[in-house]
Amino acid sequence: MDAATIADLKQFVDHCKSNPSILHDPSLSFFKSYLDSLGGQIPPQNKPEKSGIDTSDSMEYFDAQRPSEEGDDVIESDVELDESDIVEPDNDSPQKMGDPETEVTEERQDAAQTDKLKAMDAISEGKLGEAIDHLTEAIMLNPTSAILYATRANVFTKLKKPNAAIRDANAALEINPDSAKGYKIRGMARAMLGLWEEAASDLHVASKLDYDEEIGLVLKKVEPNAKRIQEHRRKYERLRKERELKKAECERQRQVKAQEQEALSVLKEGQVIGIHSAGELDTKLNAASRTSRLAVLYFTATWCGPCRFISPLFTSLAAKYPKTVFLKVDIDEARDVAARWNISSVPTFYFIKNGKEIDKVVGADKNGLEKKIEQYAG
Repeated sequence: MDAATIADLKQFVDHCKSNPSILHDPSLSFFKSYLDSLGGQIPPQNKPEKSGIDTSDSMEYFDAQRPSEEGDDVIESDVELDESDIVEPDNDSPQKMGDPETEVTEERQDAAQTDKLKAMDAISEGKLGEAIDHLTEAIMLNPTSAILYATRANVFTKLKKPNAAIRDANAALEINPDSAKGYKIRGMARAMLGLWEEAASDLHVASKLDYDEEIGLVLKKVEPNAKRIQEHRRKYERLRKERELKKAECERQRQVKAQEQEALSVLKEGQVIGIHSAGELDTKLNAASRTSRLAVLYFTATWCGPCRFISPLFTSLAAKYPKTVFLKVDIDEARDVAARWNISSVPTFYFIKNGKEIDKVVGADKNGLEKKIEQYAG
């Protein structure tokens, strides 16, 4: 188990300690059952006026709670849900299901129908357990009947056993994907478990296939909860996206800063940098561009009298304008650089910004040189 998962688990346990009622959330029934199997004591459920954050998606909760690398937390908000009709999940052993490979003869169909009628009588008398027994016998006789599964699923909802109802509804829908009753009962069972979005989806399908008033009544309760959860999810998705954009921007700024630091490492503020090859010049000009600095490229020669006159000024200007890059090229030493720039006389000064030549001075013009540096260095 990686460190991030362990951190999430610890955070979840801390959350349970501060709010034990979260363990009664239907979506955490598997965890509650596990604690029960270990002999753990779970405090009784107190119905709050507002439910906590939607824990049906635990990883979404953890993601929302985990601070970003920059330290900004996504603030938790409450989802106000009507959970008055939610029941404890049934954890009984799965009910008997028919063998779909069974050959169903007319005699078996007739016998199954007889058991179904007995079940209907038992339901009318309020004998739901007896009805389940009759319907189970009917299903064993005719396991290809979607209506038998759907009918037993309906009885399970009356017995407040939503998980059993969902298993039967699923079986009914496998046999008949257009079973309105299958969708209806599964939607009602999911609502009993607080699975509001899934319940709303099933009930809408059932309504399109065969609408009845009971579907409409259940939807009136399910839809508001489903919409609140969807709005809640959209909010956290928006907050996550904002955080991701912020992290991306921070990363971009870090990269820019790193590039600038790398570029500055090859530049010498306040000093004249000697250039001895075309490759070295490219490195320095690229560094100047990445830091948006003006570069002054000075071509000189040892035999040049005017160069000896202007060179001390060039050195003093480098100290005066430390944010400007001062580069010096001896045309006899770096002939490839001189050839690339088509140097025909020295001293010559080129002014370069963002990789482009913006001006130049030819000759030992002290005033003109400093004036242009002052003009472009800003």
